[in-house]
Amino acid sequence: MNKIKRVLVANRGEIAVRVMRTCRDLGIETVAVFSHPDRSSLHVRFATKAYCIGAALASESYLNIAKIIDVAKKSACDAIHPGYGFLSENAEFSQAVKDAGLIFIGPTPKSIDAMASKTKARQVMINAGVPVVPGLKQSVANDEEALKAAQEIGFPLMLKASSGGGGKGMRKVDKMQDFLSALRMAKSEAKNSFGNDDIYIEKYLNKPRHIEMQILADNYGHVTAFVERECSVQRRHQKVIEESPSAFVDEAMRANMAEVAKKAALAVDYQGAGTIEFLVDDQKNFYFMEMNTRLQVEHPITEMVTGLDLVEQQILIAQGEHLDKTDYTKHFKGWAMEARVCAEDPKRDFLPTPGPVNYLRTPAGPYIRTDTGVYAGCTITADYDPMIAKVIAWGPNRDTARRRLDRALMEFTLKGCTTNTMFLRQLLSYKPFVDGVYDTSLIEQYLKKSPVWYKDEHKIVALIGAAIFNFEKEKRLLSQIKVSSTKEKDNSISLWRRLKNG
Repeated sequence: MNKIKRVLVANRGEIAVRVMRTCRDLGIETVAVFSHPDRSSLHVRFATKAYCIGAALASESYLNIAKIIDVAKKSACDAIHPGYGFLSENAEFSQAVKDAGLIFIGPTPKSIDAMASKTKARQVMINAGVPVVPGLKQSVANDEEALKAAQEIGFPLMLKASSGGGGKGMRKVDKMQDFLSALRMAKSEAKNSFGNDDIYIEKYLNKPRHIEMQILADNYGHVTAFVERECSVQRRHQKVIEESPSAFVDEAMRANMAEVAKKAALAVDYQGAGTIEFLVDDQKNFYFMEMNTRLQVEHPITEMVTGLDLVEQQILIAQGEHLDKTDYTKHFKGWAMEARVCAEDPKRDFLPTPGPVNYLRTPAGPYIRTDTGVYAGCTITADYDPMIAKVIAWGPNRDTARRRLDRALMEFTLKGCTTNTMFLRQLLSYKPFVDGVYDTSLIEQYLKKSPVWYKDEHKIVALIGAAIFNFEKEKRLLSQIKVSSTKEKDNSISLWRRLKNG
C-alpha cells in the first residue's frame, strides 16, 4: 500500500482549495500550480508550496502536461489530483502521471479513454446492456447523412458533440428547417472547445430530467453507488442548482438506477470516483447519457447527506485501500441543495462580470457550507470560468434545505462585481421548483414568464429602508445648513466688531 505524503493539485479556484482542505485533514502536504493572473489566488495561499507554470491561456498553464509533471517531480510529490475540468478527464495526462512514477488520484487511462468520446461510451454501454437514449451509435459523416438520420429519429432531437462536456457543442432542434444551421453551429462550437467537430444525434425526451448517480470503485472490483443527485436546473446545459435526493425518484427506481450505474462502472473496469449521468423522461424511463470520470462540481450535496468526504475516498482508493460495503442508496440522511454562485449579470443575458472583490461575506449558520476560491482583496479575472463559489445547505427534508439555501444566498455578499445570487433565490422560490415538479426547461420557463418572486413583506421592508435612508439624508442636509448658518452669523458679528473698533 502506497501512503501518499504530498499531492500536487493540478487545478485552480474552489476545487483546488477543496482538495487541499481534505489533504490537510489527512496530514498530506500540497503543491499548487498557478498561471500569471492567479499568482495571488486563494489556492496558492492554501498550498504548502506553489509554482508558476505559465500565462493565463490554459494551454500554456493548466493544460500543459509537461510543466505540471515537471513541477510534481521537482517538488517531490507522490501523487497528482486533477480536480474537475482542465486535465481531469484526459487519458494522456493520466498515463503521463503513471509513466512519471506518480499516483494519479483518479481512474486509469483505459477507463478515461473508454468514456472520453460520447459515441464510444454509448457503444460500450450498449454492449454492456445499459439503456441509452435512442439515437445514432456513431457521429454523422456529412450533412446528407445527418439529414437522413434526423428524419429517422424524428423531432425534437438533440445534437451533441462526441467529445463534449459542460454543454458545449449541444443544440436542441425542434424542426427540420432549423436542422442544418444548428448542426453547423454545434460543429463549430465543438471544434473550438474540443478540437473535434464530430457530432451525433439523439432523440429529445419529453420533459427530460437530468439525474445522476455518484459511484466509487476500488481496485478490487467493488463498486458503491450513492443516492441520486437531481441536476435538472440548467441554463444552456450548464447546471445551476442541484439537490440530493431527487423528488422524482422512488426507492424502486433508485435501486434500478444504482444497479445500472454499477454495471456501467464495471464495464470499463473503473477505479476511483465517477458519475453516471442519466436522462429521465416523464414516465420514469431512464437512459445512460455519459460517464464523468472525475469528481463532480456538485459532489458536496452527496457528502452532506452521507457524511462521507469523497476526496478522502479518492485518496484512499489511490493508496490501494478497500471500500466499505455500505449501501449509500439506502443509508443517507435528509436533503441537500447546492447553488452555483457566478460572477455574471442575469439582467444582461448572464454576461460575465469580472472585477475586484472589495468585500466578501460568506454565509454561515446551521448546516451551511460554502466552497469558494475568492477572498476580499483578490480579483476575479475574465480568463476562466465565472463560477466563484458553491453554497450548500442541508435539512431534514427538502423544504427545510431549500429555505436554508435561500437564507444562505441572502447572506452571501460580494462587492466589486455583479453576481447571480438574486437570480438563484428567485429560482428557489419559483413554484415549479418549490413543488419539485420541474425538468431541464425550468429556467427557460422562468425567464419567459418572469413571475413576481417578492411578497408583500418584501415591499414593506423596502419602503421602511427607503424612508430611513431619506430621513438620514435630510438630517445630514439640515445639519450642514445649521453649520453653514452659524458660520455666516459668526462672520457677520466679527465684521461688525472690526468696523466698530475702526
